[in-house]
Amino acid sequence: MAAIPTETVYGLAALATDEDACRSIFSVKGRPLIDPLIVHVAAFSSIPAFAEPVEGLDKLAKTFWPGPLTVILPKRKAIPDLVTAGKPSVAIRIPDQKAALSLLAKVDGPLAAPSANPFGYVSPTRPEHVADTFGEKVPFVLDGGSCRIGVESTILDMRDPRRPGLLRPGAIGRTQLEECLGRSIRICPSVVSSVETALAPGTMERHYSPGTPLFLFESEPPADAGTSRQAVVFLQPPRERPHPIPAHAHAYWWSESGDLTEMAQNLFSLLRRLDAAGYVAIHCQLPAGEEPLAVAVRDRLRRAAAGK
Repeated sequence: MAAIPTETVYGLAALATDEDACRSIFSVKGRPLIDPLIVHVAAFSSIPAFAEPVEGLDKLAKTFWPGPLTVILPKRKAIPDLVTAGKPSVAIRIPDQKAALSLLAKVDGPLAAPSANPFGYVSPTRPEHVADTFGEKVPFVLDGGSCRIGVESTILDMRDPRRPGLLRPGAIGRTQLEECLGRSIRICPSVVSSVETALAPGTMERHYSPGTPLFLFESEPPADAGTSRQAVVFLQPPRERPHPIPAHAHAYWWSESGDLTEMAQNLFSLLRRLDAAGYVAIHCQLPAGEEPLAVAVRDRLRRAAAGK
């Protein structure tokens, strides 16, 4: 088992065909066995050994792989039931990260690699996030620098290719997928209870959460945000506001210019930093719009704030 970089977040990887190795992932993360793992492969040609190709998969592969798209397919027996939480389907993708692809080619097999963090906590996007969290429990971290995208992959359910479904938003949006497949894509229920077996990872109601209580706002934060050790995070540096935050306030922002790419890249790193800073609350502004990264960031923040 080792931590590896991808273009989305760092993953805790083990050979997907080795049930004992994959069990160690669940143990180290404190991950419930009802939450399946994503299987990473180096090439499209290797998928038929582990999953059943379906109509439209070749179009998706040509358009989006390597890249931040995970596809749910009927699984082959080579993948243990432990990896798929007992489901007859498997989540598969080809990552777009040079070090990860090189490692996949060298091990000559699929790697199960969920995010390299304690279950439910903020995802890691830098190698030091993994080392600081797990220490000697994860003795090897493949350093790929900061993750280029910063939020987890889009997950598309293709078990029935006539009725594809979006399970988790990411950098690849619904419209892009519909244009590729030439058909509409349904939005699947996005919340799974703590006792329900998930079809895909990242669908629990509360996920990606810092230990510090997190609250969300759309335009203006509460009056006490940014004071009394309550951090406030804006999309970009605040300009003129009806109720300006005091100069001494604990104010931060996702991006200097409000750029969505930069916002996604900084999302988890800033949440981790604020969680370690001793604040009693963190208030975060939600991005607006239907661009894929705006939808993905809203999804992650809403799950991070769930139950607060």
